[in-house]
Amino acid sequence: MAVQKKRKTRSRRDMRRSHIKASKPALTNDENTGETHLRHNISPQGFYKGKKVISIKEKSIPEQEQE
Repeated sequence: MAVQKKRKTRSRRDMRRSHIKASKPALTNDENTGETHLRHNISPQGFYKGKKVISIKEKSIPEQEQE
């Protein structure tokens, strides 16, 4: 089995890992509603690329909470 001659320093280890990091999510604004959503995903109102692709039911409020 191969064994390294010298231990890697913290500096070398961290330089190697400098490219491994989390990136910001790609966000965009919907043309119709103006809402922010992830790219290549439908908006919360059901729009994709400016077209309505699914219909979303409105949440009904029970009578007890309306009073």
